[in-house]
Amino acid sequence: MADLGADRALFSISVAAEVTGVNPQMLRVYEQKGLLEPHRTQGGTRRYNGQELDRIGEIAALLAAGLNLAGVEHVLRLRAENHRLQREVDRLGRAHTAAETTEAGRPHSGG
Repeated sequence: MADLGADRALFSISVAAEVTGVNPQMLRVYEQKGLLEPHRTQGGTRRYNGQELDRIGEIAALLAAGLNLAGVEHVLRLRAENHRLQREVDRLGRAHTAAETTEAGRPHSGG
């Protein structure tokens, strides 16, 4: 069976446009603005994956809410930074828990 994972670039620009309701010209604009980075085949054809289709939906929702493309870019950058920081907080929390567990197993050398 074929791998249909969210990160596999399977969709042409016409399919991405049909699925998301965003015309191909706008998808090209999103790419020019750095909002999307579709995979390119050896022949240069754009291929979108499931994650990019979701991102197109996010972009369309932000535009519908009244943001311009610069605003959308800023929101997406802030979201990415927020996700990065949350991963760091989670990592530090796990490290702290591991350190506490290790410390709890040691005998105290009270004075």
